[in-house]
Amino acid sequence: MAEHMAETDPKKETDQTEKRQEETSSLTLLSVREFTDRLSGKDPVPGGGGAAALTAALASALGRMTAELAIGKKRYANNQKALEELSAQSGALIEELLACVDQDAENFLPLLGAYGLPRGTQREKEARDAAIGAALMKANEVPLQIMCLCLRVLRFLDEAEKKGSRMAVSDAGAGVKLAEAALEAASLNVYINAKNMEDKKTARRQIESADAMVREGRQLSDAVYSRVLEEIRG
Repeated sequence: MAEHMAETDPKKETDQTEKRQEETSSLTLLSVREFTDRLSGKDPVPGGGGAAALTAALASALGRMTAELAIGKKRYANNQKALEELSAQSGALIEELLACVDQDAENFLPLLGAYGLPRGTQREKEARDAAIGAALMKANEVPLQIMCLCLRVLRFLDEAEKKGSRMAVSDAGAGVKLAEAALEAASLNVYINAKNMEDKKTARRQIESADAMVREGRQLSDAVYSRVLEEIRG
């Protein structure tokens, strides 16, 4: 969010925020086409964070399919308990990630309101700066959570690819690439919000945390993807 964002009428901004809260209360209940239309519109919510969470949920769903296709099959008899646990684990991840779609939009709304506060006097400027600082920290909570969930999805996919249906090995590979993309997409929100924080200690801690998760995610994704390519290409 650019600092030079134009001032708006506080009452109008409040009305717009309330309207956005109503519209973002059930983003995951939209059809795929409706969500895409909302994402491509002029309103900043939903945005990259919500898209990342949804992408990671799709990645987890692909891994769950890899496990489900092996459940009940003689070929995978020795892994039935593990496969059932993986399927349940994936289901929980999907629910958490879908919840993040709405939570990310909700947490971003106070930041929009803060940037719209008046700054004509020194007192107003100080109040606005304080509101922006608090809102930036709040806005980063969900992207960091999404990143953590993306790592869990990648670890889950690592196991699902090893134990799941060989018919769906390419789907497991697609899942790791989607999860890696979602992880790095969410990190961009963390970085841009941290850059604008006045609390540099917190900003640095969040950036370092995001950096570590990106590194781990890339390593996991590369390892699984390499195994998949070796199996399907030879």
